[in-house]
Amino acid sequence: MDIQFGFIGLGLIGGSIAHALRETTSSCKILAYSRKSVLSEDLRSALDANVLDDVVFSLDKLSDCDYIFLCAPVDCNIAYLTELAKIISNKTILTDVGSVKSGIHTAAETAGLSAQFIGGHPMTGSERTGFANSNALLMENAYYAITLTEDCPKERVERFLDLVKQMKSIPVVLSPEEHDDAVAAISHVPHLIAAQLVNLVRTSEDADTMRLLAAGGFKDITRIASSSPSLWESILSANTDFVLPTLRRYISLLTEAEQALSSENKAEIRSLFSEAGEFRSSLQERKGVLPESFVLHADLRDEAGAIATFATLLAVHGISLKNIGIVHNRTYEQGALRIEFYDRDALERAYTLLNDNLFTVYR
Repeated sequence: MDIQFGFIGLGLIGGSIAHALRETTSSCKILAYSRKSVLSEDLRSALDANVLDDVVFSLDKLSDCDYIFLCAPVDCNIAYLTELAKIISNKTILTDVGSVKSGIHTAAETAGLSAQFIGGHPMTGSERTGFANSNALLMENAYYAITLTEDCPKERVERFLDLVKQMKSIPVVLSPEEHDDAVAAISHVPHLIAAQLVNLVRTSEDADTMRLLAAGGFKDITRIASSSPSLWESILSANTDFVLPTLRRYISLLTEAEQALSSENKAEIRSLFSEAGEFRSSLQERKGVLPESFVLHADLRDEAGAIATFATLLAVHGISLKNIGIVHNRTYEQGALRIEFYDRDALERAYTLLNDNLFTVYR
């Protein structure tokens, strides 16, 4: 008998899970719910790609699913619980992919779903959104945070852990509070910092000059400022209890840096960077909640067809490009090509290939 999966919301994360399930589950049926009679672009694309078997227009049609994934914004996921509590089968495991867990666990308990709800948060992503940018590879080797209630039977938990492993993700079991505290520091506050750093430049008197000179470092640390405004309004509003204390700690650390500069305390400034650098170097190289990019820079020769030479060489060896462009700054003396790949394997293969063909390449 086919395992049935139901999806409410099918954007980047939901779509990537659906892709992974389609590739790793031998016999399954994947359904998605649409509350509108006119299909969204995401749902049409998923049907065209044969990732979805069908789209349903009533939640009742998901009642017999083995798993239902809530992949809408955090507040929308919570709103669906009351309706789902009335119709889902006792066998159904209900889960979500939201980046805040405390609120939805409370709502699940209120709706009488504690024994069926398992909180989930795939710690992966991209600065791009929508089903068109989803891919099973997004789930591979990514941490998948799982939050539990005491009421959820062990058998259901084990079954869900096995499903996550089947998608080639790495399950990490946490309490909802542990999860929300952690993501406040490693995702939610960094998104605020990135956005306000961009706004610092945007509102400066010499913003045009800064825009012209903004190079790799600034763009790298502010890349996530391009994330969906409505999504982050929802996330930050849902996790205020943990975001605010973390944000205040960060402001305190900035104040310490300001005092070190004001007092010309060079040792303190050096210590600030050395301690941060040592800890940063200890971080494991796995996919995280901040979207990872796979980028190389290569010196660009001043000759006709230089870009075509790069692209052709990579294409001949089966290496797909996500993006390619010229870097317009003086970090590189002769200019450089910025080449972005879909995954680390492609980056490593390209690095070796370009070096072997006597190109000057920078990680």
